[in-house]
Amino acid sequence: MVHKIDLFSIFIFLGIVQAIFLCLFFFSKENRKIQANFFQGIMIAALAACCFEILLCYTGFIVNALWLVDYSESLAFLIGPSFYLMIVCLIDGKAGSKWYLHFIPALIWLMLQVPFLIQGNAVKYNAWIGAYHPTGLSFMEVEENFFNPPYHSQFILAHLTIYVLLGFWTTLQAFKKRNQSFWKTEQESFKKLRSSLLQVLIVTVVIFMVKLINQDDLGDHLFAAYMTVPIYLISFQVVRQSGFFKQPNLSEPQKYKTSSLSVEDQKAILEKLSALMKSEKPFLKPEFSLPDLAAQLKTSTHQLSQVINEGLGKSFFEMTAKYRMEEAKQLLKDQPNIKVEEIAEQVGYNSKSSFNTAFKKLTGKTPSEWRS
Repeated sequence: MVHKIDLFSIFIFLGIVQAIFLCLFFFSKENRKIQANFFQGIMIAALAACCFEILLCYTGFIVNALWLVDYSESLAFLIGPSFYLMIVCLIDGKAGSKWYLHFIPALIWLMLQVPFLIQGNAVKYNAWIGAYHPTGLSFMEVEENFFNPPYHSQFILAHLTIYVLLGFWTTLQAFKKRNQSFWKTEQESFKKLRSSLLQVLIVTVVIFMVKLINQDDLGDHLFAAYMTVPIYLISFQVVRQSGFFKQPNLSEPQKYKTSSLSVEDQKAILEKLSALMKSEKPFLKPEFSLPDLAAQLKTSTHQLSQVINEGLGKSFFEMTAKYRMEEAKQLLKDQPNIKVEEIAEQVGYNSKSSFNTAFKKLTGKTPSEWRS
């Protein structure tokens, strides 16, 4: 038999190779500690396994490894649950203590497949011919007395669709709960949720369309090629978010170079910071601190410090002093009879001397001189 090598087979093969590297990345000791990475690794591994069998059957190389015929059917039942659990982890941080129950259908299907999987090469050859070359090649004469679960494509599609819908509903609820627009969000985490959902949703639709047009597995290479597209996109996303290309040279400052905070996230935090400082004026409290401000903005002290340093070009204390001095200038103007000591207290200073020092540093004058 002549093996078929074309653009489809090359594209699928390169996608499988890329998936292997991604699995090594997601399953590494450090990365797998994050459950979202672990489940994303399972999803990619299952996609790669299904694509590999389709590649072998499409190119004809399956005749050299007939024992692999239909080996990936049960693994296809891992794609939907691992995708859904990844979505849950991205939203809630963890998948719950009984997440493994979602993988029971894959185990059940594997057990149902055992009678077929232990058959000889003749049976496996006929199964491949029946799916990929129903009219082009001759079947082998062999007695087939075993149970092989029927309608496997329909069951897999139904199973995948259920989990895609669950993931879609869960994602929409997360966007709604956090007042984020599905299409216009600027938050990097929400963008990842949206892109992951759309990729798997489109894969499911493509599989449906191919199966409607092709009664057998003649079009499997079409959706296998598309199944590799998310793999390429995930690879690009991993590379883009990697710190490898952000390594500083010796002339650059080292601070924040390992930060994963994106430009969009910095902008969003900066906008929330500005709105909070104008509306609630937390800087007027003497005990005003960076950790308290970070808690109000629902971010970490490290990220907030980075936003203030890089976005405003100031330290936290410089930013606080600026806001306090602007408030003090307004009070000095609006209340000409109030004492400087009282204004110092109103803007968060316990000491008149500290207030005078900060005021003169920013304005070039003492509070009394500025008022007069």
